[in-house]
Amino acid sequence: MAGIYIHIPFCKQACNYCNFHFSTSLQQKDSLIDALVKEIVITPMPFPNDMIDTIYFGGGTPSLLTIDDLLLIFDALQQKFSISTNAEITLEANPDDITTEKLLQWKQVGINRLSIGIQSFLEEELVWMNRAHTATESLACIDKVIEAGFTNFSIDLIYGSPLLNNDNWKRNVEIVIAKNIPHISCYALTVEPSTALEKQIAQHKKQPVDPEKQAAQFLLLMEWMQQAGYNHYEISNYAKPGMESKHNSSYWQGKHYYGFGPSAHSFDGASRKWNVANNALYIQSLQKDIIPFEEERLTVTQQLNEYIMTSLRTVEGLDLDFISRKFGEGFSSKILVASSKYEATHKIEINANKIVLTKEGKLFADGIAADLFF
Repeated sequence: MAGIYIHIPFCKQACNYCNFHFSTSLQQKDSLIDALVKEIVITPMPFPNDMIDTIYFGGGTPSLLTIDDLLLIFDALQQKFSISTNAEITLEANPDDITTEKLLQWKQVGINRLSIGIQSFLEEELVWMNRAHTATESLACIDKVIEAGFTNFSIDLIYGSPLLNNDNWKRNVEIVIAKNIPHISCYALTVEPSTALEKQIAQHKKQPVDPEKQAAQFLLLMEWMQQAGYNHYEISNYAKPGMESKHNSSYWQGKHYYGFGPSAHSFDGASRKWNVANNALYIQSLQKDIIPFEEERLTVTQQLNEYIMTSLRTVEGLDLDFISRKFGEGFSSKILVASSKYEATHKIEINANKIVLTKEGKLFADGIAADLFF
């Protein structure tokens, strides 16, 4: 089984915290779709017998695409790959793009899961983030999605902004629970390098984030979602039983996947490729039948460290038996010794030869993983 990720690098406007590759100009959209289709057609298939069980349209804002754009891409994918009849096919969408007509069109072309970038139900926060939609649209789009018959969808929320107090954070989460949303991805606001937010904070135009407040809101979130019956199956992701994202789970499980579009990544189990993050160069290269990518072949140590990082973020945890089988018993023994101090401070639990983060440990996930690296 394998997955496909398609990067659509267009947005109506730039959120001040975002560091993904995108453009706010749609002038090159048609040319880019043509180039993306060309990339699908000429991409070598290292695993030609693989069945594709997940397709994910990310970005950027894929909900800006027309139905004709989507049909072109789907036609190329269907001619190139064997796609499972029950494949999970996700489209990222912004609330202001969601209409009843579009929802029905998406269903007709095969989209069966949506990932909606709501971020907040509070108007002042959306303005602060420079989001293109309103709080009213945040609420209304959920009802439209449900009425259109989508039973599998997710929303994104951001916590830890200077404007978000605990009461308003609780209100955001209570809306999710009350509307019985099947999946939620929650991220602490991060000040990424070279973003508008970083510049605004440096110029004292916006308040910096407070890590202690973020930690407190993360702990509250875990408590609220557990009480509501959600499975906290990955650090940033919560799902009703059976509604976990298959596509994202495949990343954390180390499955291989194809990436199409500018800045998209691909992984074959041992090497990683990434396309140029420049729309014009991407288009020009594909017009010459050249895929503009760089490649890194992962060493055994890099593969092990990636497994440590991703597995610790999941509810299943780090499997020492798996490490022994794939990398050698010496590595699993060293990890067990190195992790003992975190067990003593109740940041991890070790059961059945698996290392799992506790709620407190999840606050330190990256640091714990880095400490176990080789």
